[in-house]
Amino acid sequence: MSLSPSPRRPSRGPRRRSLFASAAGAAGAALLVGCTGGSGSGESGGGPSDAERARARAARDSAELAARYEAVIAAHPGLAERLGPLRDGVVRHAEAFGGARASSPAASGTASAASPSVSARAAGPGGDAGDSGDSGVVPADEKGALALLAGAERKLADRRARALLDVPGELARLLASVAAAGAAHVFLLTEG
Repeated sequence: MSLSPSPRRPSRGPRRRSLFASAAGAAGAALLVGCTGGSGSGESGGGPSDAERARARAARDSAELAARYEAVIAAHPGLAERLGPLRDGVVRHAEAFGGARASSPAASGTASAASPSVSARAAGPGGDAGDSGDSGVVPADEKGALALLAGAERKLADRRARALLDVPGELARLLASVAAAGAAHVFLLTEG
Protein backbone atom coordinates (compact mmCIF):
# COMPACT_ATOMS: atom_id res chain seq x y z
CA MET A 1 0.00 0.00 0.00
CA SER A 2 1.42 3.35 -1.04
CA LEU A 3 1.43 6.16 1.52
CA SER A 4 2.55 8.88 -0.80
CA PRO A 5 0.92 12.24 -0.14
CA SER A 6 -1.83 13.29 -2.46
CA PRO A 7 -1.18 16.28 -4.71
CA ARG A 8 -2.18 19.52 -3.02
CA ARG A 9 -3.40 22.71 -4.51
CA PRO A 10 -1.47 25.80 -3.50
CA SER A 11 -3.00 27.50 -0.47
CA ARG A 12 -4.12 31.11 -0.92
CA GLY A 13 -5.06 31.75 2.67
CA PRO A 14 -5.84 30.08 5.94
CA ARG A 15 -6.85 26.47 5.61
CA ARG A 16 -10.33 25.46 6.61
CA ARG A 17 -8.93 23.04 9.18
CA SER A 18 -6.91 25.80 10.88
CA LEU A 19 -9.94 28.11 10.99
CA PHE A 20 -12.04 25.42 12.62
CA ALA A 21 -9.24 24.58 15.05
CA SER A 22 -8.92 28.23 16.13
CA ALA A 23 -12.68 28.52 16.54
CA ALA A 24 -12.73 25.33 18.61
CA GLY A 25 -9.86 26.62 20.72
CA ALA A 26 -11.66 29.91 21.33
CA ALA A 27 -14.84 28.07 22.27
CA GLY A 28 -12.89 25.76 24.58
CA ALA A 29 -11.27 28.72 26.31
CA ALA A 30 -14.71 30.27 26.76
CA LEU A 31 -15.99 27.10 28.38
CA LEU A 32 -13.04 27.04 30.77
CA VAL A 33 -13.56 30.68 31.67
CA GLY A 34 -17.29 30.06 32.10
CA CYS A 35 -16.59 27.27 34.58
CA THR A 36 -14.38 29.25 36.93
CA GLY A 37 -15.55 30.10 40.39
CA GLY A 38 -16.07 33.56 41.82
CA SER A 39 -18.68 36.18 41.23
CA GLY A 40 -16.78 38.09 38.53
CA SER A 41 -18.98 41.08 39.19
CA GLY A 42 -16.18 43.57 39.83
CA GLU A 43 -18.56 45.95 41.60
CA SER A 44 -16.01 48.04 43.46
CA GLY A 45 -17.29 51.50 42.74
CA GLY A 46 -19.70 53.69 40.87
CA GLY A 47 -18.06 53.19 37.45
CA PRO A 48 -18.70 50.43 34.95
CA SER A 49 -17.20 47.02 35.66
CA ASP A 50 -14.49 45.47 33.52
CA ALA A 51 -17.11 43.23 31.90
CA GLU A 52 -19.33 46.21 31.06
CA ARG A 53 -16.39 48.04 29.52
CA ALA A 54 -15.41 44.94 27.52
CA ARG A 55 -19.01 44.53 26.32
CA ALA A 56 -19.21 48.21 25.31
CA ARG A 57 -15.91 47.98 23.45
CA ALA A 58 -17.04 44.83 21.63
CA ALA A 59 -20.27 46.59 20.59
CA ARG A 60 -18.30 49.63 19.41
CA ASP A 61 -15.79 47.46 17.51
CA SER A 62 -18.61 45.62 15.75
CA ALA A 63 -20.35 48.89 14.87
CA GLU A 64 -17.09 50.25 13.41
CA LEU A 65 -16.59 47.04 11.43
CA ALA A 66 -20.16 47.31 10.10
CA ALA A 67 -19.38 50.89 9.03
CA ARG A 68 -16.29 49.61 7.23
CA TYR A 69 -18.45 47.05 5.39
CA GLU A 70 -20.84 49.89 4.44
CA ALA A 71 -17.95 51.95 3.10
CA VAL A 72 -16.70 49.06 0.95
CA ILE A 73 -20.23 48.39 -0.35
CA ALA A 74 -20.64 52.10 -1.16
CA ALA A 75 -17.31 52.15 -3.01
CA HIS A 76 -17.91 48.81 -4.78
CA PRO A 77 -21.66 48.28 -5.33
CA GLY A 78 -20.88 45.08 -7.23
CA LEU A 79 -19.84 43.48 -3.93
CA ALA A 80 -23.13 44.34 -2.17
CA GLU A 81 -24.69 40.92 -2.71
CA ARG A 82 -21.61 39.14 -1.40
CA LEU A 83 -20.92 41.47 1.54
CA GLY A 84 -24.49 42.23 2.62
CA PRO A 85 -25.00 39.05 4.66
CA LEU A 86 -21.59 39.43 6.34
CA ARG A 87 -22.34 43.06 7.20
CA ASP A 88 -25.74 42.04 8.60
CA GLY A 89 -24.01 39.45 10.78
CA VAL A 90 -21.62 42.08 12.11
CA VAL A 91 -24.60 44.36 12.92
CA ARG A 92 -26.21 41.49 14.84
CA HIS A 93 -22.95 41.03 16.74
CA ALA A 94 -23.03 44.69 17.79
CA GLU A 95 -26.62 44.24 18.95
CA ALA A 96 -25.70 41.10 20.90
CA PHE A 97 -23.09 43.11 22.78
CA GLY A 98 -25.70 45.76 23.57
CA GLY A 99 -24.98 48.18 20.72
CA ALA A 100 -27.70 50.21 19.06
CA ARG A 101 -29.40 48.81 15.98
CA ALA A 102 -27.90 50.38 12.87
CA SER A 103 -30.14 50.77 9.88
CA SER A 104 -28.89 49.32 6.63
CA PRO A 105 -27.81 52.03 4.19
CA ALA A 106 -29.38 50.05 1.37
CA ALA A 107 -32.73 50.08 3.15
CA SER A 108 -32.61 53.76 4.06
CA GLY A 109 -31.23 54.98 0.75
CA THR A 110 -28.27 56.74 2.36
CA ALA A 111 -25.63 54.64 0.64
CA SER A 112 -25.88 56.67 -2.54
CA ALA A 113 -26.00 59.95 -0.63
CA ALA A 114 -22.64 59.46 1.09
CA SER A 115 -19.51 59.57 -1.00
CA PRO A 116 -17.41 56.41 -0.76
CA SER A 117 -14.33 58.30 0.40
CA VAL A 118 -16.23 60.05 3.21
CA SER A 119 -17.82 56.78 4.26
CA ALA A 120 -14.47 55.03 4.18
CA ARG A 121 -12.85 57.68 6.37
CA ALA A 122 -15.76 57.48 8.79
CA ALA A 123 -15.23 53.73 8.99
CA GLY A 124 -11.55 54.07 9.77
CA PRO A 125 -9.85 52.89 12.92
CA GLY A 126 -11.87 53.80 15.95
CA GLY A 127 -10.90 53.67 19.60
CA ASP A 128 -7.22 52.77 19.38
CA ALA A 129 -5.01 54.85 17.15
CA GLY A 130 -3.01 52.64 14.86
CA ASP A 131 -5.10 49.60 15.81
CA SER A 132 -5.93 48.65 12.26
CA GLY A 133 -2.70 49.92 10.73
CA ASP A 134 -4.35 51.57 7.73
CA SER A 135 -5.87 54.90 6.84
CA GLY A 136 -9.42 53.55 6.54
CA VAL A 137 -9.66 54.52 2.87
CA VAL A 138 -11.30 51.85 0.73
CA PRO A 139 -8.95 50.56 -1.99
CA ALA A 140 -10.04 51.26 -5.57
CA ASP A 141 -9.94 47.60 -6.58
CA GLU A 142 -12.39 45.00 -5.26
CA LYS A 143 -9.65 42.53 -4.33
CA GLY A 144 -7.94 45.16 -2.17
CA ALA A 145 -11.26 46.12 -0.57
CA LEU A 146 -11.94 42.49 0.32
CA ALA A 147 -8.43 42.18 1.75
CA LEU A 148 -9.08 45.30 3.86
CA LEU A 149 -12.23 43.74 5.32
CA ALA A 150 -10.53 40.37 5.86
CA GLY A 151 -7.69 42.07 7.73
CA ALA A 152 -10.09 44.03 9.92
CA GLU A 153 -12.11 40.88 10.68
CA ARG A 154 -8.94 38.91 11.49
CA LYS A 155 -7.56 41.55 13.86
CA LEU A 156 -10.88 41.89 15.65
CA ALA A 157 -11.35 38.11 15.98
CA ASP A 158 -7.81 37.77 17.37
CA ARG A 159 -8.35 40.58 19.87
CA ARG A 160 -11.63 39.02 21.03
CA ALA A 161 -10.00 35.60 21.43
CA ARG A 162 -7.28 37.16 23.61
CA ALA A 163 -9.92 38.94 25.73
CA LEU A 164 -11.66 35.67 26.66
CA LEU A 165 -9.60 35.13 29.80
CA ASP A 166 -10.37 38.57 31.18
CA VAL A 167 -14.18 38.45 31.15
CA PRO A 168 -16.83 36.42 33.00
CA GLY A 169 -18.45 33.29 31.56
CA GLU A 170 -21.44 34.57 29.60
CA LEU A 171 -19.51 37.39 27.95
CA ALA A 172 -16.58 35.04 27.27
CA ARG A 173 -18.91 32.62 25.48
CA LEU A 174 -20.36 35.47 23.43
CA LEU A 175 -16.88 36.78 22.56
CA ALA A 176 -15.79 33.26 21.55
CA SER A 177 -18.82 32.81 19.35
CA VAL A 178 -18.39 36.16 17.64
CA ALA A 179 -14.63 35.58 17.25
CA ALA A 180 -15.39 32.25 15.55
CA ALA A 181 -17.90 34.01 13.26
CA GLY A 182 -15.22 36.58 12.46
CA ALA A 183 -12.81 33.78 11.52
CA ALA A 184 -15.48 32.35 9.24
CA HIS A 185 -15.94 35.81 7.67
CA VAL A 186 -12.18 35.93 7.00
CA PHE A 187 -12.43 32.60 5.20
CA LEU A 188 -15.41 33.77 3.14
CA LEU A 189 -13.69 37.04 2.25
CA THR A 190 -10.45 35.37 1.20
CA GLU A 191 -11.65 32.10 -0.28
CA GLY A 192 -15.28 32.80 -1.20
